Formats: sequence, structure tokens, C-alpha cells
Amino acid sequence: MRTLIAVLAPGWISLRRVIPGVAVAILLALLARSLSESVAQGAIGLPRIPLSPVLYAVLLGMLWRNTLGVPAWTNEGLNWAMHRLLRTGIALVGLRLTLAGASAIAVTALPIALGCLATALVAGIVVSRVLSVPKRLGVLLAIGTAVCGCTAVVAMSPVIRAKHAETAFAVTCVVLFGCVGMLLYPWVAGHFFGDSPVHAGVFLGTAIHDTSQVIGSALIYSQQAGAPDALSAASVAKLLRNLSIVVLIPAAAWMVRREEARAEGSEVARRAEAGEGARVDGAPLRSPKSSAVPFFVFAFILFVVVRTSGDAMFHADAPMWHAVVNAGQSASELFLVCGMTAVGLSVSFIDMWRIGWRPLAAGFLVATLVGVCSLTLTLGMYRLMG
Repeated sequence: MRTLIAVLAPGWISLRRVIPGVAVAILLALLARSLSESVAQGAIGLPRIPLSPVLYAVLLGMLWRNTLGVPAWTNEGLNWAMHRLLRTGIALVGLRLTLAGASAIAVTALPIALGCLATALVAGIVVSRVLSVPKRLGVLLAIGTAVCGCTAVVAMSPVIRAKHAETAFAVTCVVLFGCVGMLLYPWVAGHFFGDSPVHAGVFLGTAIHDTSQVIGSALIYSQQAGAPDALSAASVAKLLRNLSIVVLIPAAAWMVRREEARAEGSEVARRAEAGEGARVDGAPLRSPKSSAVPFFVFAFILFVVVRTSGDAMFHADAPMWHAVVNAGQSASELFLVCGMTAVGLSVSFIDMWRIGWRPLAAGFLVATLVGVCSLTLTLGMYRLMG
């Protein structure tokens, strides 16, 4: 009995730490849904405005964090909701797609994603130089905007030996401007791509940084426009960008090693001329890990395969299979709304202000250029295919 308690106790203690924060996220999510329904029905004499529950959830979270403050006892649960619960919801979005549907979206999204990727990388480096932002911080801003937001920043940071402050600044910029895009771009998508949910989703998936922010914006658009296909398209476009980290992290490591080898060669030559010996000390560079690609990317693909196989085996209109797919989609939406509430609760305006104007200006310019590039390329593809 004691052995059983010893085994189960750590898990129970972790569960007790997580529950309070998750409960707060769920309560705010329910409040957001109720507020959305009330406003849509014209309650309290308000005009009828059909706004997404996700929009209210994020705004309520930000309002709470920056007025009342978030209690420390909720931190573990909110972090769990913002990462594990949200990513589970993203993975379950794969049940909305078959391999054929995902491939069709990928054909449309791939050239746009590559164009935005190149724009972010070049603009990040150039803008950082113009504004005299430290080189490593500029690289982190570029990679975070180009690939998958915070995940890319955290993965790249040890590879280029970024300081903790630089990593924190880059993450904060990505969160700030990604949240702005998440709240603004659904309206832009509705204006330009109102009759094409797929193109609206591709635009959202290539214009916004972090995966959670992309999903949040796509949920806002799909719920307000009644276009669930936009969420699937945004997910595919964003996951294409996420996969680019497999190439970019090793490439960055190779470039840093090459620069350090040149620097060490110059130092060795200088010491030899000065008669100081040829020894050069340096900290080892961390090797990029194969786990840089988030696990939920593979889980998303797995659920696409499950949906494709299930449709083939049971037929898409079979009652039992249809119920399973609907249950997965409902769970996905619930997890996403709760996770996005936690994202709102993580945004601190004070932390944003402490960064300084140069990194903020650099982050804003790079994010804006990527948004313009995405809109331009998606419009071109939309008109070409229309």
C-alpha cells in the first residue's frame, strides 16, 4: 500500500497544482462564451455583433492580468493549459482533414509560406542592423516571426548562444505582435477573402507568428464567418512553416560554427605572432536537437491519417464514425478556447514596456512586412485560382 501511495503521490500532487489554473481558464472561457452569445443576441440593448468567444477569452485574460493580476497559485495550471491543452486541441484539428484535403491546401499554401519565410528572415536581419538591435536578438526576432513564434525562439537561442535577456525580449515581441495580428487579421481576411475560407485560412496561417495565435485568429474568423474550413487551412499553412525549423536550426548552427572557427583561426595566428601559444578557450556550442519540431505537428499529421483511414473504412457518413469525428472536433474547440484564455492571461503590458523601443520597433516592422507579404501573395494566388 505504501509503495502504491509513493508511486501515485507525485502525480496527485502535480494534478493538485494544475487544477486551480485550469479551473480559472475554464471559468473565463465559459464567461467569454456567455458574453459572446449575449452580445450576438443584442442583450442589454447592445447592437447585435457576432464576435467569437476566443476574441472575448483573450481580451478577458489580458484585462485580468493587467488589472487584478494573476495569482501565483494559478501559474502551473495556466502554463499547462497554454501548452499541453492548447497543443492537444491543435493536434485534434487534424480530424477535420483528409490527406487529399490537406495536400490540396498545402499546394496553395507552400509558395506563400516560403515567400513569408524568406521575407521574415531577410527583414529581421536588415531591420535589426538599421535600428542597431544586437545581432543575436535580431536573429531571434527573425526566426520567431518566420517559423513558429516562441518555440522557434527557444529552440534557436542555445544554438546562437543568445543571452537570457535577448531570448526573453524576442519571446515578448513575438507574443505582443502575434496577439495584435491574432485580433486584427481575421477582419482583414474577412474583407479580402470573404468568399474563400481556404485562402482566408492560408493568409492567417502565414501572416501570424505563433501556432497558438494562428489557431486563435482562425477560430475567430471561422466562428464569425461560419467557415470551419478556414481553421483547417490555417493549421496546414502554419504547420508547413513549423517544419522549416528542421532546416533552419542546423543551418544556423553550421553558420555559427563557421564564424567561430574563423575567429579562432585569427586568434591562433595573433597568439602565434605574439608568442602567447595557440590555445583558444571557448564554450562548446550546443548541437541542434531533432526534437526542435513540436510533437503536436506529428500528432496533427497522425490525426489526418486517422480521419482518412476512418473515412475509407467506415464511410464518412456512417453514424458511429461521424459521432467520433464530431466528438473530436468539439473537444478540439473546447481545448483551444481554454488554451487561448491562458494565452491572454500571460500577456503583461509592463513586460512589453520594459523591452525598449528599438527591439519593439524591429519586431513591429518585421511583423508588418510579413503580414503585407502574406496578404499580397495570398491575393495573387486567390485571383489566379479564381
